[in-house]
Amino acid sequence: MPLHYPFSAVVGSDDMALALLLNAVSPSVGGVLIRGEKGTAKSTMVRALAGILPQIEVVAGDRFSSAPSDRGTDTPDGPIPHDAPTEHRPVRLVELPIGATEDRIAGSLHLEKALSEGVTAFEPGLLARAHRGLLYVDEVNLLHDHVVDQLLDAAAMGRVTVERDGVSVEHAARFVLIGTMNPEEGELRPQLLDRFGLTVEVSAPREAALRAEVIRRRVAFDSDPERFSATFAADELALRERIVAARERVGGIELTDWALTTIATVCAGFDVDGMRADIVTARTAAAHAAWEGRNRITRVDIRVAARMALPHRRRRAPFDAPGLDEDLLDRLLGDDDEPDPDPDLDTEPDPQAKTPAGDDNPGADGAAGDVDTAGNDTAGNDTTGGQDAGSGASAEHADPSASAEDCGRAESDAAQDEPSPDTGTDAGADTGAEGRPGGASTEPGTVTAGSDPYRTRLLTVAGTGHGVSGRRSRAITTTGRRTGSTGFTGSDVHLPATIRAAAPRQAARGRGAGLDGGRLLLSPRDLRSAVREGREANLVLFCVDASGSMAARTRMEQVKTAILSLLMDAYRRRDTVGLVTFRGSGAQITLPPTSSVDVAAARLAELPAGGRTPLAEGLLTTAEVLRIARVRDPQRRPLVVVVTDGRATHGPDAMARSLDAAAGLASLGVASVVVDCESGRFRMGLASELAAHLGAEHIPLGEVTAEGLTHTVRTRTAARQSPAHPEGEVA
Repeated sequence: MPLHYPFSAVVGSDDMALALLLNAVSPSVGGVLIRGEKGTAKSTMVRALAGILPQIEVVAGDRFSSAPSDRGTDTPDGPIPHDAPTEHRPVRLVELPIGATEDRIAGSLHLEKALSEGVTAFEPGLLARAHRGLLYVDEVNLLHDHVVDQLLDAAAMGRVTVERDGVSVEHAARFVLIGTMNPEEGELRPQLLDRFGLTVEVSAPREAALRAEVIRRRVAFDSDPERFSATFAADELALRERIVAARERVGGIELTDWALTTIATVCAGFDVDGMRADIVTARTAAAHAAWEGRNRITRVDIRVAARMALPHRRRRAPFDAPGLDEDLLDRLLGDDDEPDPDPDLDTEPDPQAKTPAGDDNPGADGAAGDVDTAGNDTAGNDTTGGQDAGSGASAEHADPSASAEDCGRAESDAAQDEPSPDTGTDAGADTGAEGRPGGASTEPGTVTAGSDPYRTRLLTVAGTGHGVSGRRSRAITTTGRRTGSTGFTGSDVHLPATIRAAAPRQAARGRGAGLDGGRLLLSPRDLRSAVREGREANLVLFCVDASGSMAARTRMEQVKTAILSLLMDAYRRRDTVGLVTFRGSGAQITLPPTSSVDVAAARLAELPAGGRTPLAEGLLTTAEVLRIARVRDPQRRPLVVVVTDGRATHGPDAMARSLDAAAGLASLGVASVVVDCESGRFRMGLASELAAHLGAEHIPLGEVTAEGLTHTVRTRTAARQSPAHPEGEVA
């Protein structure tokens, strides 16, 4: 059995270590979600945790890890005898693969026994195997939502109920759920985030000394794992003994009125939804007090608990970064602990409860406590605190009385773009020059923020795809309504189709000869799997004009707001997003395709505007991004959203080259939409011509909103007396 890196040898990950240890002390905390960039020892520390947990006693030979106290109760395999022998074994760490199906997770009908022996037998899943252990989900944000729901429901209830394929069983499934994720690869829905008890942020240390120590230890472990592990054996044993002692202590810790009131005050102060935050904070505070060797909850315990239980539950604006305002937390906690009515009730922490640096009061200065008993002389990084980070949307809002005409008054490209034929006195009024109306700056490189996002119309890719499950375009998926059947794929049996396939062969198999009891005779080749149609996620690739003709503050603000709104829509529909921008003399891939809509919003917020309009280069770069994306993820169908006023002013024959590039992009068979940003009294209609060459839907900027679309559809319906396209879907 290969040796895992020791838990106590990990450097600079104190918050993550403490969150894992508190769950080991009190599994009722509800698990932990570890968020961080690549290469921050997330998986290493989770796997190391199993090595320091005390062994558990189980009924020998039981597939469900039943405890001795469970003897005499029923399991899916039948009742456990009262005299069943027991054995001790290490705690299991069960790792959930990203591609795991529902039947593999919860369990299902044992098909081989059902077909060969004619009995209904239950095949336990990963949840049964994880009972009384650890369930580890790496890259939990890449799992389908229904799979994450299934995991979190089991973790919260402590039991699994399986009702499928003729099987109806229920069994215990109490485990510590540990999820890790890289936020750059996509976020979890807030409803799923709330189901994790704690969350911590981790990042690689920035201090050279810490980084050097990480390298030194890793190299030593890889060179001689046994020798390196022996070096930390005493520290690992000390952690195991401390976990045992804390487990014995945590049950006797009382939640006093002072502690409950303080916890409620903190949770209310951060405006969290529901009561789960209060409950988790209380359980975590008790676990931390037990871990520190105390019999009473103190202000320090509540502070440490709040820093891990609240960041993912506080109300946030769209694209707002997670985190907790530590100054607000201190104000809500106050300065004093609860008066001690009886000093004898509070025991002194044992020496093991002290941090290696000798700090008897971890957390008082904002740290979550140091659990590196290897004797590190450096403090860990505090990565979960800090002020709330700003989102891509600024607090600066456009004047609601500003008209579309005002948006179009800055048609010059900040003195760098070619003059427009429609430029007149009104068109040049909002150039941002000093002393002129609308003095918004249009200097090249100016960064303009967007306003609050709004609900957008639904843009879809035509046809039926076979991509990953999502909420945008129609597709054949593993979930959704059943529309047909196909050859057996190993799961999701389509019973009616299976019976229909077996029916013509019954006579040949001897049914009715008195030997089968009138039962249907099945063969493995009769099995059929269901074909289900639902919605798929798409690659939404934005191609954004950031040239001077877009640089007027009101116009760029509207453009960024529209893109932010479409990004929010992509987040809700589980899409991958990418961002190509063009300005000056060329185009750049501002953001390669990613599942992190937050990163896209941040890049958009930093996007400057100004210079000429290399439209052709923008379309060619978009085509190249699509080519690479198709190789990496061939099943994810793309949707290109071009945001421009249609002008092309860079290079010779700029407009002709742009239309040729558009035709080339259309030849790839990619669904696309052109969001037309042109406005003002005199319009050239260039974006409409571009859409025609792309074979794209043409949408004026004002119709990106669902409300704007509804108004436009009603107007056109009244004018033409013809039905509008349902729900504004773009075919």
